[in-house]
Amino acid sequence: MEPRRGGRAARLTLGLALLCSALEAAPAGPQPRSAVGQFWHVSDLHLDPTYHITPDRTKVCSSSKGANASNPGPFGDFLCDSPYQLILSAFAFMKDSKQQVSFMIWTGDSPPHVPVKELSTKLVISIIGNMSSTIRNFFPDLQVFPALGNHDYWPQDQLPVTTSEVYNAVADFWKPWLTDEAISTFRKGGFYTQLFESSDSSQPLRIISLNTNLYYSPNSVTVNITDPANQFAWLEGILEASSQKEEKVYIIGHVPIGYLPYARNTTAIREYYNERLVKIFRKYSSVIAGQFFGHTHRDSIMVLLDEEEKPVNSLFVAPAVTPVKNVWQMESNNPGVRLYQYDLLDYSLLDLWQFYLDLRDANKKNESNWKLEYILTKAYGIEDLKPESLYEMAKQLSMPHSTLFEQYYSNFIVSYDKTIVCEEGCKICQICAIQYLDYSSYTDCINREAMWR
Repeated sequence: MEPRRGGRAARLTLGLALLCSALEAAPAGPQPRSAVGQFWHVSDLHLDPTYHITPDRTKVCSSSKGANASNPGPFGDFLCDSPYQLILSAFAFMKDSKQQVSFMIWTGDSPPHVPVKELSTKLVISIIGNMSSTIRNFFPDLQVFPALGNHDYWPQDQLPVTTSEVYNAVADFWKPWLTDEAISTFRKGGFYTQLFESSDSSQPLRIISLNTNLYYSPNSVTVNITDPANQFAWLEGILEASSQKEEKVYIIGHVPIGYLPYARNTTAIREYYNERLVKIFRKYSSVIAGQFFGHTHRDSIMVLLDEEEKPVNSLFVAPAVTPVKNVWQMESNNPGVRLYQYDLLDYSLLDLWQFYLDLRDANKKNESNWKLEYILTKAYGIEDLKPESLYEMAKQLSMPHSTLFEQYYSNFIVSYDKTIVCEEGCKICQICAIQYLDYSSYTDCINREAMWR
């Protein structure tokens, strides 16, 4: 849609009026406001090729690791990774929604959670190839920006700091989407950068796809390496150049920075690497318009604060398409995909529409009815997705007995089970992880909250 050139106030008033009428007319999907772009985000497909319905519940899927599948149906089970039919239903829903999108980001993890001996380099490559071609078949003309996940390697988590069979094979799969320069960088270390040029925008957007798996705690290849694959130096160089050229940047990656919202005092990547990334992102926060991750299978936000506790960056962790959980976990997630809306002028994030499949219902009815779960600005009463707005939201969630926090936790598990509550220690972990991404401020938050309660 062409941006209107009217005054900003007039554009906003018109935009809000359009959005309100659109919401009344079409609750299933957004109608873009004037001067608004959109893009999809999918993550953690985790295809399990062994999934099939059989009377022996222990044999439904390899990803249940011998446990009884709970209630298997055509679209999957909460103890299994995704059957192909679930993944097809997600992409069919996205395609049929007829949303006008500029691009898609895909933040990794195609193979299933199975014991190492059940996979191989060849199998992992074949599954990533299958998922790449599936996306291309559904969206032949769409620009896709992918990132590698920790399962997109064999053995899982052990992504190397130099070229490898997997990096080379995946580079070939992703050639239709990436420039020669991006492909060449990717072959060396599993990361790349690329400009997204849009006829609707006056300036291009730079995508930086990081290989955060190099920093992931279980990756034994990178232990004691200060700058694995020289990605930190590369990243700072790109951001410095973007700063000089006044570009805007979206950072995408699989394993997020910051602290895990469900585990106290635990970063997903090693603490040293986390501190280093936080420092880089603070330094270049005026260039970075958004950060997008996956990996946790849950739906969460983070707000990067600078040293003066001023909000400077918005970060989003998208929930998984796979519904899998371990036997000992109380909660899982319903499958989810999401749509972001951004300002075509400066790429600042305006809203997100989270869609989900109620897995129990889909299996019972033998049909996949993907639905809107929430619209972020409406659910939390904020204006947009800029850091200042998310910081306001975080403050609201922190209030004792906050009903908004109950809503946030229900969204965190993608409406898996309304009866599960997150109180006391559980809530402290969530609240601190949203606002504090570095060691000292996070530790202060945990200690402060523990004293209060």
